[in-house]
Amino acid sequence: MAQPTGDIGLIGLAVMGQNLILNMNDKGFTVVAYNRTTSKVDYFLENEAKGEQARRLYSVCRPTYPRPQQVRKSRARTPLTSSSAKLKRPRKIILLVKAGVAVDAFIEQLAPKLEQGDIIIDGGNSHYPDSIRRTKELEAKGLLFVGCGVSGGEDGARYGPSLMPGGSPAAWPHIKEIFQKTAAQVQSEPCCDWVGENGAGHYVKMVHNGIEYGDMQLIAEAYDVLKRGLGLSEDEIADIFTKWNKGVLDSFLIEITSNILKFKDEDGEPMVTKILDQAGQKGTGKWTAVAALDAGMPVTLIGEAVFARCLSALKAERMRASKVIAGPQKEPFKGDKQQFIDDLEQALYASKIISYTQGFMLMRQTAKEMGWNLNYAGIARMWRGGCIIKSVFLGDITKAYEKDINIESLLFDDFFNKAVHKAQPGWRRIVAQGVIWGIPLPAFSTALAFFDGYRSEIVPANILQAQRDYFGAHTFRVLPGKENAKLKAGEDIHINWTGHGGNVSASTYSA
Repeated sequence: MAQPTGDIGLIGLAVMGQNLILNMNDKGFTVVAYNRTTSKVDYFLENEAKGEQARRLYSVCRPTYPRPQQVRKSRARTPLTSSSAKLKRPRKIILLVKAGVAVDAFIEQLAPKLEQGDIIIDGGNSHYPDSIRRTKELEAKGLLFVGCGVSGGEDGARYGPSLMPGGSPAAWPHIKEIFQKTAAQVQSEPCCDWVGENGAGHYVKMVHNGIEYGDMQLIAEAYDVLKRGLGLSEDEIADIFTKWNKGVLDSFLIEITSNILKFKDEDGEPMVTKILDQAGQKGTGKWTAVAALDAGMPVTLIGEAVFARCLSALKAERMRASKVIAGPQKEPFKGDKQQFIDDLEQALYASKIISYTQGFMLMRQTAKEMGWNLNYAGIARMWRGGCIIKSVFLGDITKAYEKDINIESLLFDDFFNKAVHKAQPGWRRIVAQGVIWGIPLPAFSTALAFFDGYRSEIVPANILQAQRDYFGAHTFRVLPGKENAKLKAGEDIHINWTGHGGNVSASTYSA
């Protein structure tokens, strides 16, 4: 029998799969690839993979297994029946298929054909609880599982993505070289490192995607202010974004937004002005917002970004509302236009700092609850290149966590503390002007509201607690220094506010 030559297997020849194969090929790895649709195999070989060098370095096997929906009906054919010998041990197989049922279906078919210590890697956008479950199920069978977040889109997959692997720690030494060489490189450092146990890899990717929602919404709001507020053209706004991309906002999303604004249709009109204002979403932003609510963490900016997409989906209602609900009468801007644009740059920067602050707070809380040992400097380092949110800004986050791994919030770091204080005056002017104009700025506004709430020693939650105790006997605790004979420190207290209520209190709990 011939010696196995395959370094890694890959199932799924859609855009990401094809480009990862070519990327790994460039790095000198032999990829054994599978796809259930033979025509995709043929097309790949005749087009993207055409060339003798590529053919020598990987092989593509015709599918010998049923479609996922047929898995439970037929066990006559299985993925590795004729080609498992092509993979070096321990076998390493990446699944790049639709998240959910398809992943479980392929795992069910693969597992019986694998041996102790073989590794299954899910490179899709799976929900992290599924990765936690799959890790436990496969480890119970003697197999290893990795749930790996992959970011960067088509170009990232081809030339270097950000890879966020987590799951069975024993798998990392066997995939480390392949993953770190395949990943994007920033200052000779790979945008890939081991994230943590169980579903940590897909959890970090989920938070990445939530932050991505926030960044995109902030940029959209900045565009709206420049377009509707200042009345600038797409070309003028593109020039502003190009300039911003040379400073503190240097990032992939700012760069592509400038390119989008410059892109013209055949009639010379900016293409962006012809696109229906209804944003789609695949759920990862919502997952982040739900995870934040479950953890009791105020990740407000990502939440508002998700709700902004939901509001955009109400196009028909918004059109009717625009005809019957009046806003303020907009007057031409009379101030210093360049100062206003500079204020907007600072407001965007400060709001972005808040978004990442909230995202890292959420990861820290979940890591505590799950017992994960997350490397926050390493996570920021992984996001510096290859992924959608890559930016110069992430280098500053890396430095913050390298200085103090236990820092509670990025706002306590000297660099970010100074940056937010510098931005604060312009940030407030922008939010105020948006209110005056009637231009919605949910992401900018909630970022500023969080900042003001976070820096407040006293917030009006005392009123909330009094209300809860008044109508539901839910109790409250006394403010330190305000104790007396009836109000004891550290005790859950119920007051008979009306004089005719009882003295029995409800149980106290946090939902």
